[in-house]
Amino acid sequence: MKRRLRKQEYIFVASLLFGLVFGAGNLIFPAAMGQQAGTAMLPALIGFCITGVGLPLLGIAAISITASESLFDIGRKVGHRFAYAFTCALYLCIGPLFAIPRTATVSFQVGAAPFVPTFMQSKTLLTFTLAFFAIVLYFSLRPSGILIWVGKVLNPLFLLFLGILIVTAMITPMGTVWDAAPIDAYAKHAFFTGLLEGYNTMDVLAALAFGNILVNAIRRLGLTEPKDLSYSTIVSGAFSTALMALIYLALTYVGAQSRAVYGIDANGGDVLAHIAAHYFGSFGGILLGITITCACLKTAIGLVTACGMTFSALFPHTLSYPKYAILFALFSFAVSNIGLSRIIAYSLPVLYFLYPLAIVLIALCLIEGLIGYHRPLYLCTMIGTGIAAAFDFFRALPPALHTLPLMEPLLALGNILPLSSIGMGWVIPSLIGLAVGTLACAGQRLDSTP
Repeated sequence: MKRRLRKQEYIFVASLLFGLVFGAGNLIFPAAMGQQAGTAMLPALIGFCITGVGLPLLGIAAISITASESLFDIGRKVGHRFAYAFTCALYLCIGPLFAIPRTATVSFQVGAAPFVPTFMQSKTLLTFTLAFFAIVLYFSLRPSGILIWVGKVLNPLFLLFLGILIVTAMITPMGTVWDAAPIDAYAKHAFFTGLLEGYNTMDVLAALAFGNILVNAIRRLGLTEPKDLSYSTIVSGAFSTALMALIYLALTYVGAQSRAVYGIDANGGDVLAHIAAHYFGSFGGILLGITITCACLKTAIGLVTACGMTFSALFPHTLSYPKYAILFALFSFAVSNIGLSRIIAYSLPVLYFLYPLAIVLIALCLIEGLIGYHRPLYLCTMIGTGIAAAFDFFRALPPALHTLPLMEPLLALGNILPLSSIGMGWVIPSLIGLAVGTLACAGQRLDSTP
């Protein structure tokens, strides 16, 4: 019986993992973080890599350890209703609400916006996103080898150009990083701000949503035992995540350098566009724009396909897959026209709610691999996490909504939680829930003892 993958197979799985989780957000947020963190970029980067690199790897390992076939299977460990609610919320978040529209707006921000006059930006965005989602819908309705072709050709091309850009920036820096003082939250809590910034990549959510694809790929290579699957997943993931961490380091550093010339940009898309234009002029902007647009197209096609298949499977008596694909593409087109900065701002409250749930669910799956499945452990811990995460959701809502009825007492109650000031208010309630669940399991054992 086969116990380990061959070297070429490890590279294949690592490439697959990189393709699954590395998208638009993985480019724009480290660059923006570098501009804002300045001299505090190292602790910020460490925090960012924990949520943007380490946790996605643990999420995929958790799926393999528990031998789960899908995100819905993991959710059922808490309860049937929770599985439906969490699966729908997560796929909508990485789908038509935020991640899919973001692929179009990042493509426009980097590839087209620098060449369009300010007064034409809105109309050009509408035209660009219409064409973008027409292509997305075409391939989503006609799955074919185009994704494999793009993955084999575009990813190396993208990495090559990004490498040239980064090396050029290292050799001829725009300015020194050490003169850029950290601003806003990075001035006080650089590590925890970077940790929360990693939420924006949505990689933990993507790992839970698509981790079964990776595990099934390893199974097709001949491994069957959960321990062997987990080992191969982690080894393959180590190569992929090391590359991601290296790219994050380079983008953060180059982003910090760009502050000397451009100051603080509105978002990471602007940062990348300015860096490319600075070193390569119009040609650099065009090449970077084409490369990122193609990469985002690939990501968007995959997300529309995954969301359509998931919802048609969860609700088989509603819409067919083609109708869901059309619905998600049209909805994403509408959302994409509110602009990149607004999409990022509106996604934060949802991410602050979903990420703690995802992190704790991964931790519980890893614990299950050691002690076996115990439902009270899942249920009690997730209840504690969910209640605390709801306060983070309210706190992250736009300031205009803070005037709604009951918002003031809710915000005050959330601020009482330990670690809430650094966005970690869910940690203690999660541990309390875990303790209650442990006691409940112990009580069940006593009741079952003759």
